[in-house]
Amino acid sequence: MSKKGFRLSFGKPGEEEGGDLRAENRQLKRAVEELSILNDLARAIGASVDSEDIIRTIVDKSMRAVQAEQTVVTLVDRLTDRSAKTLIRAMSSSSEHPKYHLNQSLLGWMYQYKKPLSSDDPARDERFRGVAWDQSIRSVLCVPLMVKAELVGVITTYNKKGLDGGFTDDDQRLLAIIAGQSAQIIENARLYEEEKALASMKEQVKLAARIQEDLLPSEPPVVDGYDLAACTISAQVVGGDYFDFIRVDDARMAICLGDVSGKGLPASLLMANLQATLRGQSGPDMRVAETIARSNRLLHRSTDPEKFATLFMGVLEPGSGRMRYCNAGHERPMLFHRDGSVERLEEGGLALGILDAFDYAEAECTFAPGDFLVIYSDGIPDATDEIGGFFGEERLSACIREHAALGAGALMQAIVDPVRAHEDGAARADDLTLVVAKRAE
Repeated sequence: MSKKGFRLSFGKPGEEEGGDLRAENRQLKRAVEELSILNDLARAIGASVDSEDIIRTIVDKSMRAVQAEQTVVTLVDRLTDRSAKTLIRAMSSSSEHPKYHLNQSLLGWMYQYKKPLSSDDPARDERFRGVAWDQSIRSVLCVPLMVKAELVGVITTYNKKGLDGGFTDDDQRLLAIIAGQSAQIIENARLYEEEKALASMKEQVKLAARIQEDLLPSEPPVVDGYDLAACTISAQVVGGDYFDFIRVDDARMAICLGDVSGKGLPASLLMANLQATLRGQSGPDMRVAETIARSNRLLHRSTDPEKFATLFMGVLEPGSGRMRYCNAGHERPMLFHRDGSVERLEEGGLALGILDAFDYAEAECTFAPGDFLVIYSDGIPDATDEIGGFFGEERLSACIREHAALGAGALMQAIVDPVRAHEDGAARADDLTLVVAKRAE
């Protein structure tokens, strides 16, 4: 008899085919479970713009997908050098386990290689020689969160549940898919929240600007025989320059102009402090130098060492035209007399806040009929054009002389307009503040 086509079989009929079918069924079942996990994840994280809600969902889905005892999502701050913010969610049934934090060596590995990493025994893993791992960590699976080839975070799972071994290749593949699906959504949510925070901050700064505007005099006081004008233009939304008109008593009025170090919101807060201090110290029986000395002491004790303020303060007797003044490190005001001469008011001392105690000096000048005083912050002569050229005091003085016949308000505008034209769109480096006081002829 021919043996052609004869085959020996030592198993039950259909056993091999049945094993293949069961394996295929297991693979199909896992594929369906993975698709269900990914579909649920996409639906859950796509419905939220809150980054922490999204991350909690990712942590929960990741932990269930790979059957881990704990999952950690770490977001990396790309504006600083490898700093990380970690959000941890442990399974409620695993509360006896400590909360693991992403090992810095593991984070460094992710920065370098930017690919999944799995270890069944991290304490003995040669890639992390010398790294101290928690004894309860049996296995670890870590995948990067990537946006445009840049690491924005890491998903790390610890300790495969119910198995002596570690995480499988299928676990690594699924977690990598979850990371790829989640990274851009996390980044979008974080950017959205940063944008909201920035918008909120802008509104607060606008509110601070309105408050600062309310603190400054809305218009100069009416003084018989005098024409007064003042303005301030901030380099930012809020500024650190200050001007004020303080009624000392029925016969005298203080004219102040100050310039706080720095710009923006911190400077504006110090400006408000300076204003309150000066108003509190300006009494009818107090000399100008004494007012400045007391204000200096209070400012020094209530501010950081690097903060200071320059200040000019003059107390005017409108009837006689006499003015006692003290210049605490400020730009020297220009007193223009009718005969064409200019007197620079410089007597005083150091800027406020540098030393706790300082013996300030004061001096006296006189407004004759037709004289006028221009007080300004350094933002005016120091205004720069696009190539860094200063407006300068010579140009300022020439501009004042050219328009000396104008009233105080018009003269002030005739100074401000050329300064702004000189800037010609260049970023303003400092606040511009100006006070003009003219005595009628």
